[in-house]
Amino acid sequence: MPKESTMAKVDELIARYPALSVCREDLRAAVAAICESYAGGHKLIACGNGGSASDAEHIVGELMKGFLLPRRLGPDMEQKMREVCPEEADYFMKNLQGTLPALSMVNQVALNTAFANDQAPDLSFAQQLLGMGNEGDVLLAISTSGNSTNVIYALQMAKVKNVRTIALTGKSGGKIKARNLADITICVPDDETFRIQELHLPVYHMLCIAAENEFFGED
Repeated sequence: MPKESTMAKVDELIARYPALSVCREDLRAAVAAICESYAGGHKLIACGNGGSASDAEHIVGELMKGFLLPRRLGPDMEQKMREVCPEEADYFMKNLQGTLPALSMVNQVALNTAFANDQAPDLSFAQQLLGMGNEGDVLLAISTSGNSTNVIYALQMAKVKNVRTIALTGKSGGKIKARNLADITICVPDDETFRIQELHLPVYHMLCIAAENEFFGED
């Protein structure tokens, strides 16, 4: 179970966005799943379409470098750097930051376009999950409608590969919710696409903040 200060990030989010109180248990479950995955040495994989594709990229950006906290590298890493590249070690230690491994499937332009042209465009995310999804990883799949075919196929392939799944969607949850396609489905309480996206941003910011606190926070 994550630290109390990590789980408290859910309540802090809801204090700022009271409408998200209906998602409290799913938010807590998502925090726990992501932290468990990282504690096991695994990674987060993100996907979505349009604005949700941008969100997937945004999430990776927050996880792969410092967000709110300093992420200083430890003495073991420093020693290794001084052994391998002594002239650059001080520069590396000053500027490089601890990371929470994350990948976005939307930025694989060559692969996605080749696969779309040669095979099936709605299976490009599933193809990537087939290749790089490992048991213990987490897929964070974003679909405002809950009906995005390529996201649904990604969720299904994730299950095939024993990848834990979190869906971030709108009030109804669409097919993702109706068909119980994700282990955890966070349905933010709105039906209008742009309003759903407005609520998705603080949700995934919180998930990133919580994970960072778990592994780089002091308490």
